[in-house]
Amino acid sequence: MAGTQKRTKAPRTPETSGHDAPNPVWFKPVMFGFMLVGLVWIIVFYISQGSLPIPSLEAWNILVGFGIAFIGFLMTTRWR
Repeated sequence: MAGTQKRTKAPRTPETSGHDAPNPVWFKPVMFGFMLVGLVWIIVFYISQGSLPIPSLEAWNILVGFGIAFIGFLMTTRWR
């Protein structure tokens, strides 16, 4: 049978398989770290009655805490 050759498939890589590659090892700890740091920031603000973590920001410390936690929540959309 001339002309019949066995075709070999190219190795499946994340670029060719249509799926995203898994996250690096550091991704999950950083993601949860942002969420926890944001939560702790807000808790410290309330427990210290506004004198910590940054007194000059006053009530804006809540927004800073939520912003840090929000970064962690945004990272969850890229978690594989």
